[in-house]
Amino acid sequence: MAQPSSLTNISRQRSSNPLIQAWLALLGLSVGSALLTLIGAPSAIIAGGILLLALIKARLILKHYLDLENSQSWLRGFTMVLTGFSVVVFALYLV
Repeated sequence: MAQPSSLTNISRQRSSNPLIQAWLALLGLSVGSALLTLIGAPSAIIAGGILLLALIKARLILKHYLDLENSQSWLRGFTMVLTGFSVVVFALYLV
């Protein structure tokens, strides 16, 4: 019976690493933010979308890179503060 190659095992290990998955998600969200600027929507919608994507990116960083995944109360607290801050920034943008 044929054994799988070590290269297959290494690529499987790399793709299952949560930090690499988080990095790829951050990369995708950054590309999404850049693409939002190219659409012909009103500026308030673009600004709201970029702020929403930034909030998602902040949560990913807090969860995976600062290891708050195991401390749900801290993660929830930081998320609430960042959400409140984003709402204030968006409200100030609209004024």
